[in-house]
Amino acid sequence: MMRAMLAACGACAFALLAGCASVPPDTKLRGTGDLGVVVERATGSIQIIETTGRTRLATVTGLGDLSHASAVFSRDGRYVYVFGRDGGLTQVDLLTARMVRRIVQAGNSIGGAISQDGRVVAAQNYEPGGVRLFDAQTLEPLADIPATVGDGFRSKVVGLADLPGHRLAVSLFEAGQIWIIDIADPRHPQVERLDAGVQPYDALVTPDGRWYLAGLFGEDGLALVDLWGTPPAARKVLAGYGRGQEPLPVYKMPHLRGWAVAQDQVWLPAVGHHEVLVASIAKDWQEAGRVALLGQPVFAMARPDGRQVWVNFAFPDNGKVQVIDTATRQIIKTLSPCHGVLHMEFTPKADQVWLSCRDDDRVEIWDTEKLERIATLPASSPSGIFFTTRAQRFGM
Repeated sequence: MMRAMLAACGACAFALLAGCASVPPDTKLRGTGDLGVVVERATGSIQIIETTGRTRLATVTGLGDLSHASAVFSRDGRYVYVFGRDGGLTQVDLLTARMVRRIVQAGNSIGGAISQDGRVVAAQNYEPGGVRLFDAQTLEPLADIPATVGDGFRSKVVGLADLPGHRLAVSLFEAGQIWIIDIADPRHPQVERLDAGVQPYDALVTPDGRWYLAGLFGEDGLALVDLWGTPPAARKVLAGYGRGQEPLPVYKMPHLRGWAVAQDQVWLPAVGHHEVLVASIAKDWQEAGRVALLGQPVFAMARPDGRQVWVNFAFPDNGKVQVIDTATRQIIKTLSPCHGVLHMEFTPKADQVWLSCRDDDRVEIWDTEKLERIATLPASSPSGIFFTTRAQRFGM
């Protein structure tokens, strides 16, 4: 009898535990690894999407002016932080599809970063020029780092990127400087100032976190910082790449965050020229070649396996995309997917690329092997596309 009672009690306890751990039938569990967002610049909203089924899950509105918006993700991929042109910083929960917090932290902001440990969100600002640090959980202000040079003048800040060692790097456009910012104590950041060149306008960090590379709008060449150096120092590379050529009018500045690192080489859109430059990292960043293009490149983005580089263009060629084979340095396909291709984003294992088609109010999804369109999604003037896999990469 006692054994039977114990067995019955055990069965009841197991049932209770099972009941506590059970999931209601109408609750849908979802991982964050294949989630992402599409910025809808015309409506101040973002779409939350998933790449496995290539579907739109939800739309979150009320994010302000997203005409030059960018985004970063929390370490676990659950939250996205969206930086708006109006200075807005918005935290959105991707799993519940709701706005968690929103602040207006500046007058004109063009992007941000999240720290190596995921605890600090940083915003780079045009107006007032500088960097502001916030607690990633609460958006509480932690520090204001004015980009002050000379007699109180504040420079526009661009090229903000997170680095190993709890650091950030930024470029100061008018000041011609690169700053390395130590945020180990985010309430008391420490700044190291480097001379970079004339008008650094954007930058990237290589995937290993070693090199910070800034484009120079005011001169032929780029500024390079070896972040392993003690202390770090900036130097010029690819100087005079346009020598002997008449530069063309620049209709849209190339974006360095899209500069591609593939096959131990960096593929760089040339400012004012119809070509991509190829620099060899192994050979001290010397020029290794060029690929002629049909127009002025904006983004040059590497497929995650490094075999292809996809390039989109400024007006009047912004309805085209060219695909380069990095092994042969030949253009293997010129695509005409839609009007106004603003941005591209690859799925992490390189099977898909998503294209934002601003002027056709849709997102297109292409197979990167067959170079064929496989799906479309409606979107209102889409621009930036960002996947949660960025959370695991430096400078993204």
